[in-house]
Amino acid sequence: MSDSFMGAGFGGSRGFGPMQPGGQLWEAMDQLRSAFEQRVGGGSSRMGRGDVRAAVLALLAEAPMHGYQIIREIEERSHGSWKPSAGSVYPTLQLLTDEGLVVAEESGGRKTYALTDAGRLEAESADRSAPWESGSRERKDLTALPKAGLELAQAAAQVGRSGTAAQQAEAVAVLEDARRKLYSILAQD
Repeated sequence: MSDSFMGAGFGGSRGFGPMQPGGQLWEAMDQLRSAFEQRVGGGSSRMGRGDVRAAVLALLAEAPMHGYQIIREIEERSHGSWKPSAGSVYPTLQLLTDEGLVVAEESGGRKTYALTDAGRLEAESADRSAPWESGSRERKDLTALPKAGLELAQAAAQVGRSGTAAQQAEAVAVLEDARRKLYSILAQD
């Protein structure tokens, strides 16, 4: 790294633009943060058809519900990480009805769905956790790396803002070593 880059720090509060020393690093960190935040919080919450089916069966095993109740329950139980669309829940309910696993009753202008005896047997025979539970565990596993990367970027930015030139040079060496180690992980068999 050049002395002019090290002396300028990592930019940020000093008003460096993308074409000035340190500005490109801030721009890269912003892109990195944005990518991590999308994966951690926003991102797509799609699940497979089998997961919608399993979720509907699991919920109806507890109590009869209408379609939007099912959607809200899944969203609530997955802590907002999965909200199936009406376009996936209602066709699943229709399919389960066609298979004789669910019956629909019209009440107050709404269809309420309940399991039949065959549906209850199907729900009980599923030897797995509810989809919102396993999906939530998988999502936590997927968020650990982006979170660690974001925290690393924040620490590097702090050293860049308030560290001495020697501290910044040491931080650059640590980051370069970390980058090499990460690539060596991918190179392993």
